[in-house]
Amino acid sequence: MLLFFWVSGFDIIYALQDEEFDKSNDLYSIPSVLGKKKALRVSELLHVLSAACVVVAGVIGRFGWLYWAGIAVFAGMLFYQHSIVKPNDLRRVNLAFMTANGIASVVFAVFVVIDLLVHHYQTLNP
Repeated sequence: MLLFFWVSGFDIIYALQDEEFDKSNDLYSIPSVLGKKKALRVSELLHVLSAACVVVAGVIGRFGWLYWAGIAVFAGMLFYQHSIVKPNDLRRVNLAFMTANGIASVVFAVFVVIDLLVHHYQTLNP
């Protein structure tokens, strides 16, 4: 579910650029059907749901503080994406879509892996 929410959220941001093309070609993308402002709200909701998924996974998996630090970075990057893309100003879509998501995914993965390694080491060496 995490990937579905996260990818759908950033794909909607990227699709904002094609709203007029989609309308003129009878393509039913979220931005062409809802408009830019509502499409961004849907994207925000999907990103909140993706953040909720990693929080739930952290609770269920009993991860350590490094995992939670990774979540903070991940959620911060999601928030950043939405702070720089506006319905009437799409100049930063590529920054939000490519750079912010790239940073979010890599940094979160690094935090998760390190947390797992630390937890495994502590389990083996109490």
